[in-house]
Amino acid sequence: MRRPRKARVTYHGGLVSGAPLDLTPTARDEYAMPTAAETELVRQLERARALHEERAASPQLAAALDRLAAWQSKRLRATYADLAREARYAPALAFFQTDLYGPGDFSRRDADLARVVPLMVRVLPEGVIATISRAMDLSTLAHELDRALLSRLPPRAPLSVETYCEAFRAPAERGARERQIALIVAVGRALDRYVGKPVVRAALATMRRPARLAGLGALQSFLERGVAAFRHIGGASEFLAIVATRETALLNAIFSGENAPFPEL
Repeated sequence: MRRPRKARVTYHGGLVSGAPLDLTPTARDEYAMPTAAETELVRQLERARALHEERAASPQLAAALDRLAAWQSKRLRATYADLAREARYAPALAFFQTDLYGPGDFSRRDADLARVVPLMVRVLPEGVIATISRAMDLSTLAHELDRALLSRLPPRAPLSVETYCEAFRAPAERGARERQIALIVAVGRALDRYVGKPVVRAALATMRRPARLAGLGALQSFLERGVAAFRHIGGASEFLAIVATRETALLNAIFSGENAPFPEL
């Protein structure tokens, strides 16, 4: 059933205001009030924007965050080297390492996502919007935790497993670390659930041309890579169980006081 039309909507925070962004030739002048999933996605995008602004204001901070992210990406590659050798799992691992955890400036991608929200809610099911919101939550949480961890590392000192574990071991952040693992599983399960649905593939195809015409090709590629990676697995339950088990074991080891729960990188 199509949602009833309502008056124009203004998203707070400056992401979208007034009439919906005209990304298609048939864009409406009015659209329905935002759903819970849509509202949450906008909230996550505002949260990400604050982090991007902090990063942009300090090249030194940006460089330090990139060094930490690159080091953590190496840790992920080492932890899951066996899975990466399996063609079935390699694309999903690459997606998490580069699109959600890797070094780099994601401000353009996230700003593009903010611009395209009105189009997405017209062509994608609400459950898919909720999944994108959780993926943004996961990405932003990872960057928030990196920022906090960086503040506890010795300045200008080489990063080692021991110094990383000591900085990682902040009791107040254990709940957030556990939530990070839970989000990985939740996002993975949702992607696994939706990748086989023809309506989702058709919606992404519908978005492709208007998104690229509007300069949103990077965002479209991000969405399509995530769907393609999990479709390639052909059932992600085993993969996600392995990830949850290994990440939880590392988390518990670090918080129990271990300073060498994985080899030096």
